[in-house]
Amino acid sequence: MRKRLVAALLASAVAFATASSQAEDLVTKSRIGPADAPKSLTFRLTGDGPDSTDPVWAEGYKKLFGDFIQRHPGWKIELERMSDNIGQEQARMLEQAKAGRGPDCAAVDSFVLALFIGAGVLKPLDAYFTKDEVNDLFPFVRQGITGKDGKIYAWWWDTDLRVLYRKKDVVPDAPKTWDELKAAALASKEKGMEGLLFNAGRWEATTFDWLANFWSQGGKLVDDSGKPVFAEGENREKFLKAVKYFKDLVDSGAAPKRVTTIMNYDELNAAAAAGTTALFIGGNWQYGQLKTILEPEAFEQWTFSEIPGPTAGQNATGTGGWTVGAFANDPEKVAMCAAIAKEVYSGLGNALQQQLPTSKAQYDKFDVFKTEANKAFAAALTHGQARPGVPIYAEISNQIQVMMGDVLAGTKTPEEALDAANAAVQAAYTRQK
Repeated sequence: MRKRLVAALLASAVAFATASSQAEDLVTKSRIGPADAPKSLTFRLTGDGPDSTDPVWAEGYKKLFGDFIQRHPGWKIELERMSDNIGQEQARMLEQAKAGRGPDCAAVDSFVLALFIGAGVLKPLDAYFTKDEVNDLFPFVRQGITGKDGKIYAWWWDTDLRVLYRKKDVVPDAPKTWDELKAAALASKEKGMEGLLFNAGRWEATTFDWLANFWSQGGKLVDDSGKPVFAEGENREKFLKAVKYFKDLVDSGAAPKRVTTIMNYDELNAAAAAGTTALFIGGNWQYGQLKTILEPEAFEQWTFSEIPGPTAGQNATGTGGWTVGAFANDPEKVAMCAAIAKEVYSGLGNALQQQLPTSKAQYDKFDVFKTEANKAFAAALTHGQARPGVPIYAEISNQIQVMMGDVLAGTKTPEEALDAANAAVQAAYTRQK
């Protein structure tokens, strides 16, 4: 009896070790599933996967994808990692998709989703999501994934927002206006810090993080027909006011000139970890990252608040996020792509990365979104604004990036830079019509 028990235990141990080894072999940084699987899918993704630079996220996605592929035997997923230059990557992928050379499935940034839908390169996903699931999405999300024909062409699985991070021992009170933020930044410099940090290099986040200052005044980038109007009438005044505010931050020393080289949120985290800044404008997801990279006592000194507006109570924040879309012509691959969106990212992926869900039901489903921090983020979403879902937005963003570099470097006045940006956008809009 004892020999049989020992033998059974040994067999179980061997089986467990074998299963664990097999599960481990199923997930690498470039492939999910067995290398000799009969069915194959290419999936182009950002750092939200097993190759994440965040070790906690990397391990979490290894498990999520490992569980996923075991529920879908016979498949292998070839992973194609995008670089950090998201704007360039998305533009390249769109051109590849138009030429029939795109991936089978991919992460599509919400800010360019309208371009992909308009180009007709994405396949409808209605068959894989119920009406209740679609109706439970936030309105701006539901609108963003829906084409003119009423079909959904991607699954927008996470959203985010921008906030002001501050180190409480240096900036104890949350600035409520532009003037208060400038004063806090200058005061932090007197304590050896480099002032307020924000994205101002040549990439999408420079536009999106700054737009809060334009939107908080009620400014509009496009009218109801999708025509660019940011340089007209009251919009022009509000636009210039927001640009001059950022210029004053740099000219006064409240923000260092090096902001024009910042093109990655990781640089903001690095400055916080190095103790060189006490203020930066960043995304909600960075709160969890700071908790990971900082010692507990150092993390306790960091908090966040809404991005200040020109006056108290004038608040706005950009709400972005990522979608998953299918490019493949094979219906099985489209179904597999939808399954990745539904089973890996939507819900479980949100909880892993503490990326805010786009579905209201998930705020009650996952405990992580019941924390005080995430409750505060959810409350700030009431002032959230998504980028306009029109094709011309990509060029508007591009020109704002150019404009910001010119203005902060002092090579053009705000008025000159705005006029140049508007001329380029209007020309692009005429070509699109």
